[in-house]
Parts: sequence; structure tokens; C-alpha cells
Amino acid sequence: MSFKTVLIAGASRGIGLAVAEHLAPQTERLISVSRTEASIGEWIQADLSNLSGVETVAKAIDTAPLDALLYMGGTWETNAFTDRYKFETCSDADIANVIAVNLLAPIRLVKALLPALRKSENPKIVFMGALSGRENVPGREVANSASKFGLRGVVHSLREELRPEQIGATVINPGNVGTPEVLSDLESDSLLGGEAIPLSDLLKIIDCVLSVSRATCIKEIDVPAMLGTWA
Repeated sequence: MSFKTVLIAGASRGIGLAVAEHLAPQTERLISVSRTEASIGEWIQADLSNLSGVETVAKAIDTAPLDALLYMGGTWETNAFTDRYKFETCSDADIANVIAVNLLAPIRLVKALLPALRKSENPKIVFMGALSGRENVPGREVANSASKFGLRGVVHSLREELRPEQIGATVINPGNVGTPEVLSDLESDSLLGGEAIPLSDLLKIIDCVLSVSRATCIKEIDVPAMLGTWA
């Protein structure tokens, strides 16, 4: 695969950084968006939880075509996915930030970058959801689960809205993913959910989504670990 321009939100660490490192050799212009400095690609410092950050990114893209928008960023409540999580002790600021980062930001970013996506020969929108946004998954993190359920709704609606233009919109819902941070937390027994899927497997899934033609619609992909709690 080869791309002219790819934008990755949340590219400074975790899944976003891994995706940036993976796609950089295949991309003429890889744009990394994050609050803290990203080590791969052309870094745009922006806080996407507020509208001014989204406007900063849109201004940087300007009139260039955009082949892929990958929203890999995300956050969760204090003590989420641990035995210490308790909904009643979550602050209002914590809850509002989770919704802003996980749900409002991708909506605003897609809206701002649609003109650039329309200029691509095979435009793709890929959102990183989570198994906690699926039915019958026993997630206790209220704001995070609400945001991930909502993100699925955003992607399904976008797909219908953009179907006439054949702009693909996909949400990937993994359980634990084997980033260095997650593997460390699992080893120390400070993270629930059991086994993690290999990071390399998630990258292969993203490659598949980005490589299919405009004639094909990949709606949603659930990716539990074979031996994970939510398989």
C-alpha cells in the first residue's frame, strides 16, 4: 500500500504511535496529532477535546487531499479497568473529558476534514472503539462505555451519510491490545480483561481496512483476545 497523506490522531503513544510507525514508510505525508510531542511524522500539537484544536488540524491540512483519517486517541476515567474503579467517586471533570475526547472530538474532526477526504481516490475513516462499547460486555466504566457505544453510532451514521460518496467509515473494537503500557499493566496485575491481542494483529486489521477498494464497506470489527475475559 502507499498513501499520499494520512492523519493519525493520538499518535504520541500506545496504539496511535504503533500505527504511525507502521504506516510511515508507506506514506508521503504522515500527520501525527497529539497534545504531547509525537516522534513519528509531521507533528501537529492540538488538544482535540476542544474546538480550537480541531480547527488547528483543519488549517494544517488546508486544501490537501487526505487518504485516511485514523482516530486512535482515547481516554478513560481515573482507575478505569482496575478493581479501584468506582463510578460514584468519578469527578464531573473526569466524565466530561472522557466524552469530549472519545466522542465529541472524532465527530468534529471528521466534519472539519471531509473536504480533504473527498479529494482522495480511496478515502477511509477508521475509529478505534473498544469491546466495552459492545452489548453483553461487562464493562463498569460508565463514561468510557457510553463514549464507545456512542462512537459506534457515529461510525454507522457516517457510513450512511457518506455512502453516496463511497467514503469508508469503520470502527474497530478490540479488547486489551499488547502495547508496552498494557503488557506492563497486565504483568503487574493492575489491569482487568485478561490476555491481550498482539499489536501486530491489530496493525494487520488496519492494513486490511485501508487497502480495500471503495466498492467494499467494512462496517465494524470486534477483536477479543482468544483467552481474554470478553472473548
